[in-house]
Amino acid sequence: MSRLIKKTAVLAKLETVYGVDAVPTGAANALLVSNLSINPMNAQNVDRALIRAYFGSSEQLVGTRYVECGFDVELVGSGEAGVAPPWGALMRSIGFAEVVTEGVRVDYVPISDGIESSTIYWYDDGVLHKLLGVRGSATLTLTVGAKPVISFKFLGLDGGVAEQAAPGTTLSAWRIPQIVVDANSGNLIFGATHAAAVAPALTGGIEVSSQGLTIDLGITATFQPLLGEESVEVTDRAVSGAVKLKQSAAQEVEFMTKVKAAQLSSVGLVHGTVANDKVLVFMPSVQFTDPTKEELNGQRLIGYKLRAVPVAGNDELRITTSF
Repeated sequence: MSRLIKKTAVLAKLETVYGVDAVPTGAANALLVSNLSINPMNAQNVDRALIRAYFGSSEQLVGTRYVECGFDVELVGSGEAGVAPPWGALMRSIGFAEVVTEGVRVDYVPISDGIESSTIYWYDDGVLHKLLGVRGSATLTLTVGAKPVISFKFLGLDGGVAEQAAPGTTLSAWRIPQIVVDANSGNLIFGATHAAAVAPALTGGIEVSSQGLTIDLGITATFQPLLGEESVEVTDRAVSGAVKLKQSAAQEVEFMTKVKAAQLSSVGLVHGTVANDKVLVFMPSVQFTDPTKEELNGQRLIGYKLRAVPVAGNDELRITTSF
């Protein structure tokens, strides 16, 4: 009997105690995902390398092991002001704090201590893979003509495999995103300040036409194989990104001067026109590097890599939603 990729169900729930099964349910913790991948056993096998009087291999013994998985979720708010979106638990598992201002907005800001973890249940049409103590990294893609997504990559302790049918899932909390186009997203804004007193907004700055924005959260999450204490630990973060801009000759020359001088500027984007579904991405201190000549249907664009730098610490990126 055939097993179908379409019959995959992924559940995720924050853990109270690291590595202890949080028992996610289809009713409360189901994820709406795309672009799936899973490596059910990333093992460091040990070759016995036995010497015998004939040619041939020795078996390998399974050593330290963990599970990897990845998927995309759509970047859209909860539909209710100040209510966390259903992908919030995933952000909290990659080193972000969820700051809820009730009735107003939800912010995700990076942290360096007290990083939470999740349990993931991955149902693969009859087979359940359990990942415990899950942590990882992600990239944000807000590029023109595409749906806005967060692409997560996770590592987890091997919680076992079992023959088990997927539960029914409730996905009503997941909202429909708006495609990244001019009418829904507008321009990138450079040099703005972030105002979050009531309704989040970017004030001041210069609007620049672009093909959108990609951000790699650059989180270092590694499997730590210690006797008595296996874990996945977050040990560093280096937020980066990329843009392709439409610039006049004068603007390109001005930016080249900034690149050579390693000058810093803020970068921000507000995506969405539907109240409480909108997403604001803001980096207050960004270095532009590695300019490249790009092309769009015969028109010149200029590409830059972005390097987000903390200002006072744990503030190099802010994601605001549900406003």
